[in-house]
Amino acid sequence: MTPKSEFAYIAPTYKQAKRIAWKMFKEYSRCIEGVVYNESELTIKYPNGSNVTLYGSDNVDSLRGIALWGCALDENSQQPSSIFSEVISKCLADHLGYCIWLGTPKGKNEFYKTYQTALSHPDTYYSCLKTIDDTLENETGKIVTNLKQALEDDRKLVKINEMTQDEFNQEWYCSFEAAVKGAYYSKELSKAREQNRITELFYDEYLKVHTVWDLGIGSKMAIGFYQRDSGKMRMIDYWEGEESEGIPQAIKVLQGKDYIYGKHFAPHDIMAKDISTGKTRHETAKHYGIKFDVVPKLDIDDGINAGRLMFARLWIDEPNCKEWLSKMAQYHQEWDEKRGMFLEKPYHDFSSHSADVHRYAAVVENQMTNEETESIASILANRDNYGHQE
Repeated sequence: MTPKSEFAYIAPTYKQAKRIAWKMFKEYSRCIEGVVYNESELTIKYPNGSNVTLYGSDNVDSLRGIALWGCALDENSQQPSSIFSEVISKCLADHLGYCIWLGTPKGKNEFYKTYQTALSHPDTYYSCLKTIDDTLENETGKIVTNLKQALEDDRKLVKINEMTQDEFNQEWYCSFEAAVKGAYYSKELSKAREQNRITELFYDEYLKVHTVWDLGIGSKMAIGFYQRDSGKMRMIDYWEGEESEGIPQAIKVLQGKDYIYGKHFAPHDIMAKDISTGKTRHETAKHYGIKFDVVPKLDIDDGINAGRLMFARLWIDEPNCKEWLSKMAQYHQEWDEKRGMFLEKPYHDFSSHSADVHRYAAVVENQMTNEETESIASILANRDNYGHQE
């Protein structure tokens, strides 16, 4: 190990990193004389000045600016799709460090795409997929014996319909075909693919582009771009913020696209005042040329049901909405570990903002028309004035 080097183990959440990996890290490093453990920071300090620290991707900002010689993204299928491109790759740049993606498949998300990239570029990546059969054939010991028994127990569960074949194949045979357990829109996404409604679309200049926003700061801000063609909805684009981007930066993104806009929709908190400015976000947006319509309040369950219904009429541009599709596939119900059941509410994570955009879009679908609106003239008039207003 290079002296004074830094390494990171990153789990989906900080609690998972502590619960799953911390004891193992300590166990395998105890043979090193002079090693020091920092329990509060989950850091192992080695005698040569090097460190290994455990993190959770639920707090991506805690990783920004760290110089790393190497890292491991464990259960990567449950982590934000942009974590490597936006954060980790920058951390590794100074020292040309390495990254390891590993985990159990959870559908065809960004982890799947990374694996496919590795298969296509063997000169750049090392890829490895091992099923339970590989373990039973090449390894021995008590744990392997237990795994063999557990495998047979799960086969019995499949026979009595206590476990699906998809779940069995995913956990034991690394199948990417199974949907995320508890996912809200898995059937709708599968149906859309079967009907070739997830494809490459082209911007129709004769149809207005309506935007639907999920408000926040940085990565918590998201925008969907929609066109309505008779009874068909077309999602032609998607954008999410980075770091500390806010309303002005997001509006600049809109103004940089060659779309003719119709209406712009945002949730009710667009009317809340920003403590730093004393103005509402609605007022700030209007200053930059965007007039928002407020999405009516609707119970989240009713909104999700509306989102499911809209899927039957939805066509999606895969190249521009790749990130949205990946996150929508992972939007799922919260799991109660103590009671062993799903709760009747969504689990809030990196996929929530994409799903909220879709939910809001479903609520205001009938308001997305191709009639002239004030916001079109407003945004065009302000397109060249953005820099001066800023």
